[in-house]
Amino acid sequence: MPAGDWPRFVGVGASGAEGLRDIRALLVALPAPLRAVLLVLLRPWDRPSHLRAILAQACPHPVLIADAGERFEPGRIDIGEPARHPILADRSFGEIVADPMRLHSNRTVDLLFHSVARHGRGRMIGVVLSGSLDGGARGLAAIHRAGGLTMVLTPEPPPRHGMPESAIARDGPIATIGSPRTIAAAIAADDPPGIAGEAAPQAEPARAPAAPALAPLPHPG
Repeated sequence: MPAGDWPRFVGVGASGAEGLRDIRALLVALPAPLRAVLLVLLRPWDRPSHLRAILAQACPHPVLIADAGERFEPGRIDIGEPARHPILADRSFGEIVADPMRLHSNRTVDLLFHSVARHGRGRMIGVVLSGSLDGGARGLAAIHRAGGLTMVLTPEPPPRHGMPESAIARDGPIATIGSPRTIAAAIAADDPPGIAGEAAPQAEPARAPAAPALAPLPHPG
């Protein structure tokens, strides 16, 4: 694939109910159709997941469960299933890491981000949203070192210390820190004339609440 045709990859990591709300708010704010491959990973992976149904109901983008050997296509959202972690492989094919014993635990987002750093050819973005512990911090730093952009949700006030705070502490300067809508605007504006080929929405300085038009949030597990 010629370098100019290599797609833009956007890896998004979060955990828990707050992370799910952030993912929904981010995807709703992204313009459609997208000219990027979105890889979304939500922890935990210890129970059956209804993530695909939840996201498909909330956003205008196609949502698919990633499968090994399947070519990732711009304009859709690829997610994983419990104990099967999606990572990027060469030539934009998907690879699935089986993890029935949960050996990777809270490192699943790092797995995804490291693969994006290895195979994104500098055309990648890493996004860390709400979540506990420090999942994603190491992988986000790898994306930064590989020439990609890093974006992090606005940290919560102390004493909260979760995924956004850990990512900022480890990665150093972050390209964008803000609400899901702010991050969506930055993603759309990163690949002129925007990932969707449309004008990016106006960014805002603070975390935006979940869109009121969304249906009540089901439990992700």
